[in-house]
Amino acid sequence: MEKSFKITLICSIVCILLVSFVYMLTKPKKAADNEVVFWSLQMGTFDGYMKPLIAEFEKQNPGIKIKWIDVPYSEGEKRTLASILSSNPPDLVNLTPDFSSVLAQKQALEYIDCNRLKDYNKQITQSLMTDGKCYAIPFYATSSLTFYNKELLKKAGITAIPKTYDGLNSIAQQIKDKTGAFVTMPTLTENDTLLKILNKSGINSPQTLTSDKSVQIFSAYRALYQQDLIPRESITQNHQEALEKYMSGQLAFIQSGANFLNIVKENAPQVFKYTDVAPQLTGSSNKYDVSVMNLIIPARAKQKEGALKFALFLTNPKNQIELAKLTSILPVNNYALKDGYFKNYRQGDIISKARVLSAKQLYNLQKNIRFKNNHKEILTLLNTTVQTILLGNGDIKNTLENTAKDWKKLE
Repeated sequence: MEKSFKITLICSIVCILLVSFVYMLTKPKKAADNEVVFWSLQMGTFDGYMKPLIAEFEKQNPGIKIKWIDVPYSEGEKRTLASILSSNPPDLVNLTPDFSSVLAQKQALEYIDCNRLKDYNKQITQSLMTDGKCYAIPFYATSSLTFYNKELLKKAGITAIPKTYDGLNSIAQQIKDKTGAFVTMPTLTENDTLLKILNKSGINSPQTLTSDKSVQIFSAYRALYQQDLIPRESITQNHQEALEKYMSGQLAFIQSGANFLNIVKENAPQVFKYTDVAPQLTGSSNKYDVSVMNLIIPARAKQKEGALKFALFLTNPKNQIELAKLTSILPVNNYALKDGYFKNYRQGDIISKARVLSAKQLYNLQKNIRFKNNHKEILTLLNTTVQTILLGNGDIKNTLENTAKDWKKLE
């Protein structure tokens, strides 16, 4: 009996030890408990930048590990939405402000103390707020410029570079008559291009859409289109096609990001030879628009403080300047923007000139429009409206009044 008891006792101890051993093998490691999962958008080619940056952060913060996952741009919103609805979302996500705003309004994002963002461009930080609260950390920005072909302008007898859309439109006939080229190709139905043009003249609501200034803008584009002073593709094609027309010498001006100068240089060296840059065209506000990428922390994230700490590290002056030098993006950190790289350029070097001009524009920004509902539907409505106006001969005021009614229904 005593022998049987000893055998049973030994077997029990062995079982307990086996269970403990299995538990230790399957128990999540401590590092995983402090792992911040970071999703970036279309940054997979920047291993040489991201991996040393992550290693440096982990060295400075030994209790935190970063798991970096790069997501294709086209899948960013879909994957983020699916993950946020789950119980295990990433801790930090790179998104567009428009989609981030939608998530913030649905209370799906973690609130961030705005005092933690005092080192960032104030106008950009404010543009990312929802109901006066901070839900996003600025990541980087781009602000388009005016490229122009000096040779075409010389042939046309144009000596002053226009600063506004109205000024550009006013020289369209002269350029066509003297050179056969188009003044520009505005790609009016591409994403939010039309909305940005309208917004820079204070047209950003159903009420302002029917204003005299709005009617004047749509009338001007109809006249340009129907008089063959801008390409027919202006209401069907995108920026890539417009850039190709510029590189083939068919356009005197184009609105484009500084990064596209390298494309012109590589693919159309003869056009690049005569290309120069000027500030972005403005409307009556005399302000510039900007495109921003931001970082958000899902409300259900497990490592919120670690995620915020990494976001602030990712966007500190040193790391922002390094990323800007690898790409053509602009920093959003005030101290990075004060660096000489964004303040000075060499005479005759239009690529460095473009960088300095676009960085300067970040201090005079037009406030972006943020829709609470149906963002894409409102853009589609406006883009369909401009097509209808340019292709038809109906009363513009009446068309805009009908669009304003439909816009109100979507708000």
